[in-house]
Amino acid sequence: MKEFIQTLKNIWSLKELRDKIILTLSLVLVYRFASYVSLPAINMAEVGNLLQHYQNQGGNQQGAGLLGLLSSFTGGAFSRASIMALGIMPYISASIIVQLMGMAIPYLQKLQKDGESGRNTLNQITRWLTIGVCLVQAPSYLTSVTQFFLPYGQFQSAYYIDPASVMFWLPSIVILVAGSVFAMWLGEKITDKGIGNGISILIMVGILADLPTAFYQEVLTQNGKGGLGSIMILVEVVFWLLVVLLAIILSVAVRKIPIQYVSRAQARGGVSRNLMEGARQWIPLKVNAAGVMPIIFAQALMFVPGLLTKVDESNTFLAGFKNVFSWQYNVLFALLIIIFSFFYTAITIPVNQMADDLKRNGGLIPKVRPGKETADYLDDILSKITLPGAIFLSIFAVLPAIVHGAFVQTDRFALFFGGTSLLIMVGVILDTVQQINTYLLNHHYDGLMQSKLSRSSNL
Repeated sequence: MKEFIQTLKNIWSLKELRDKIILTLSLVLVYRFASYVSLPAINMAEVGNLLQHYQNQGGNQQGAGLLGLLSSFTGGAFSRASIMALGIMPYISASIIVQLMGMAIPYLQKLQKDGESGRNTLNQITRWLTIGVCLVQAPSYLTSVTQFFLPYGQFQSAYYIDPASVMFWLPSIVILVAGSVFAMWLGEKITDKGIGNGISILIMVGILADLPTAFYQEVLTQNGKGGLGSIMILVEVVFWLLVVLLAIILSVAVRKIPIQYVSRAQARGGVSRNLMEGARQWIPLKVNAAGVMPIIFAQALMFVPGLLTKVDESNTFLAGFKNVFSWQYNVLFALLIIIFSFFYTAITIPVNQMADDLKRNGGLIPKVRPGKETADYLDDILSKITLPGAIFLSIFAVLPAIVHGAFVQTDRFALFFGGTSLLIMVGVILDTVQQINTYLLNHHYDGLMQSKLSRSSNL
């Protein structure tokens, strides 16, 4: 406890780090405040009872579950018909599109290799594409609200303006697009001036905001009629902590590749008692090198299969894609996560560049020739460890559906047992702690993470 208090003092004593943390918290508060500002044309008091209406009346349980998942990514802004209802997801969708296009368009491939200037151009393209995605998603969101979640015929009191009029649609679309762009701006400011990845932090904050309410509802349900009592609450908490521990292990697990740096004299063939003599280091290849991005990418695409129900609403198989706890939804979700794990790992870990850097700096992997053979060796190892990492990642992602059918009573609390919510929280928190840890180590302070696992992940 004394060490923890001393660490907090060390953090506060560093002006640069203190300013970054204060700025990050301030921008997060702005984001949370904006999520409570409703669209001018909708009565927020009526919208606030939407989920409860579907759960109590049994109107559309699949729609309620999907709405709850959407709402969790925006901190409840989606279900409150907030100006931030679209949240940061359009930016995530635009990022996916740009990265996919980068594999086929030579111009984007060139930008990816142009260093800082290329990344700046790609970021600008992503920003403009985010506006385009918003212009598609905003009308879709308003359509789902006015026709599916809040039909005007049943909830006339929820609207200040007739949703069939232009005066409802045009201002609402503009406001939703502006809200999403503002969320994107906040995320980028947190990345540039604050701590860690701002986009991921905003998503994590939205998820955490729903945790207390979800747990409270689970307690009421378990202690109510048909529940299993307080003992089951204790079991759920213990199991949840175990899942968190396993998620942390998955996030920090690495495969160490030994390398040796040979001196220039040795590299030129100078006389030496041992050619392999030199500084020994490691290349840490993470088992889950893609982090939370496959989860975010897959989640951004999982709303598309639900649209297939428009083709044949009587088809029970297609209807399952609208239920986040159905086997259809989770099988497809797991497959997408595995695919995106390989895809994102391939585009973010340049094994050819790593091999060239090793060769240029006089480094080599024992028993492996420098150059192409080293690149092939690293690619082979990366493929072998990515497969189990991707499988475990997909298991965590579908775990909410498993526990929901086993012992967890409420939909909202089940989403925190693994799945997108838990993995994003664990990944972002670990990344943020490591950012703070780096600042402390640079100023000769002990870091926040003293364990062997954390030290291996920072190599």
